[in-house]
Amino acid sequence: MSLDGRVIERIKNYTNFWEKDSTKDTDAERDNRLTNYSDVINGYYDGATELYEYGWSQSFHFSRFYKGEAFAQSLARHEHYLAAQMKLKPGMLVLDVGCGVGGPARELVRFADVRIIGLNNNDFQIARARKYTKRAGLEDRLTFQVGDFMKLSEIFGEAKFDAVYAIEATVHAPSFEGVYGEILKVLKPGGTFGVYEWVMTPQWNPSIPYHKEIAHGIEIGDGIPEMRSATACLEALKAVGFDIKHHEDLAERPDEVPWYYPLEGDILKAQTVWDYFTVWRMSWSGKIVTQGAVKLLEWVGIAPKGTYNVGEALKIAAGALVAGGKLKIFTPMFLVISNRPA
Repeated sequence: MSLDGRVIERIKNYTNFWEKDSTKDTDAERDNRLTNYSDVINGYYDGATELYEYGWSQSFHFSRFYKGEAFAQSLARHEHYLAAQMKLKPGMLVLDVGCGVGGPARELVRFADVRIIGLNNNDFQIARARKYTKRAGLEDRLTFQVGDFMKLSEIFGEAKFDAVYAIEATVHAPSFEGVYGEILKVLKPGGTFGVYEWVMTPQWNPSIPYHKEIAHGIEIGDGIPEMRSATACLEALKAVGFDIKHHEDLAERPDEVPWYYPLEGDILKAQTVWDYFTVWRMSWSGKIVTQGAVKLLEWVGIAPKGTYNVGEALKIAAGALVAGGKLKIFTPMFLVISNRPA
């Protein structure tokens, strides 16, 4: 099958990995997602990437907000905070695990004056990352590679990088131990790993049907084989040999403006005039317009079949993320800074 054919097939089959009713989702279906995590990830991002860029620019992550702070400024500050916590220094060689279309990597190359290699399993996103990086004139300090983050040591060899970071990416791995173990191998002794992890918080109780429904909605809507807890994250890092230096849930900060506000679609909450359109796109009318346009593009053959279904999954995700954020049972910004022992 041609590359385009594979992309079309992956998008079309994406929603087949889930039972939409969380009460009917079985262990066998979850195991199938974990086994075929690469198809789950690629099916999701083949269909969702351009929708992400339309609604979220080129940095596919959440962030904290100060009152009156612009959306783009908040995203950049979130990236700068990670770099500061990791103590990135000029000239370091850094790996971005799950780099998306390279928005954070371009920001951190400029901010910290480091060299970055971005790795992503999705060839469609890597092509876009290279295009944007060439346009920005950063090709001498930022390169990209298609590859599986469960095979980092095969791709790069061991002890190659001064630092590694992952921003809301390793949640897609079939196991925390597997991906964290690979990250440990490619770090130099004494090297730093910084991660913003998607996890369920200690307030989450999977025996409560509504809690389970929220976690399942996040899985369906965001291409995640299985949501895990913050405790599982920390235990996995320790199990593979990391020395944890700091961890905190940034969503627990007493911010007046919650991290999920852009997903609520309430234009009255927009922090700046420029952010009205960003917030409107998540409103009921914005979703109708966007999905109507996607359906039309599918019908005329411009968008691959299945893109509309991925857009519907994104709507499920938005509702689940907001609900999880309000109940404080989910966070997209569980920050952990760890070192490979020297």
